[in-house]
Amino acid sequence: MKWTISQLQKIRDKHLQIDEIVDVTDIKERDPQIRDVSPIKVTGRADIGSTKVTFHLHLSGKFILPCSRTLVDVNYPIDIETTETFLFKTAGIEYDGDDVTIVEGDVVDLLPVIKENLLLEIPMQVFCEDVNSEEAAPQSGNDWTVISEEENKQKVDPRFAKLADFFENNKES
Repeated sequence: MKWTISQLQKIRDKHLQIDEIVDVTDIKERDPQIRDVSPIKVTGRADIGSTKVTFHLHLSGKFILPCSRTLVDVNYPIDIETTETFLFKTAGIEYDGDDVTIVEGDVVDLLPVIKENLLLEIPMQVFCEDVNSEEAAPQSGNDWTVISEEENKQKVDPRFAKLADFFENNKES
């Protein structure tokens, strides 16, 4: 997914359509949380101007990430819509540094930007649907058990049961 600036300038009047599958397995080295990543389908188009090119992209695929509770593999779908702008020349052009990439040299390389978008898509926590899976971490052990938030809210320590009505009694007086 590389083009030279001269290649892009030659097709400026035509629309550049993108429909490729890219291998980004090396992002596993950048984030150890990623156990596997499928090939990513990249579709979209490019709007080419004299000083910039803007890519309107759709990225789809899937990650395999560990469940935050049980460490079981979870298939996490990727579905990203993004717009990326590459500036050929920066002299005399005002730009917001966060939204554009300045082309260094003569080649527009889209792959690093795709990898960056994928890394930003990784959630802080992922949970698997089947908590009782054989591969999952144990849910109970010697003198302990995992309880859900609903169970935790329903159980009231008998030592504190009288305190539940404390504020209601103060309002009446």
